Amino acid sequence: QVQLVESGGGLVQPGGSLRLSCAASGSIRSVNDMGWYRQAPGKQRELVAEITNDYNTNYADAVKGRFTISRDNRENTAYLQMNSLKPEDKAVYYCNFVVRTWQRAMNAWGQGTQVTVSS
Repeated sequence: QVQLVESGGGLVQPGGSLRLSCAASGSIRSVNDMGWYRQAPGKQRELVAEITNDYNTNYADAVKGRFTISRDNRENTAYLQMNSLKPEDKAVYYCNFVVRTWQRAMNAWGQGTQVTVSS
């Protein structure tokens, strides 16, 4: 069993910053790709940023230059530093890890954390 627990969401004013964390626990052998997705009301879930296990990163155009994804392999944790937040960044943010357990590989999701950007 693998669980992802997210933290760090909240309410912030436009131009402000938040840092999201996502920690994996359970019978983990290794974690490959780590990613952050978001889903705004009435919209499909979209990729925000991803990082491979050799630290290659990819960002959605809408967040390039403002968001930074990072990871701590010893702690099986991913981070998303979000700066210069805009009202359109408001969404539920989900982390997604490609996890290898001792039995199989699996795609694990966090429970989601709300980010609201409003004055």
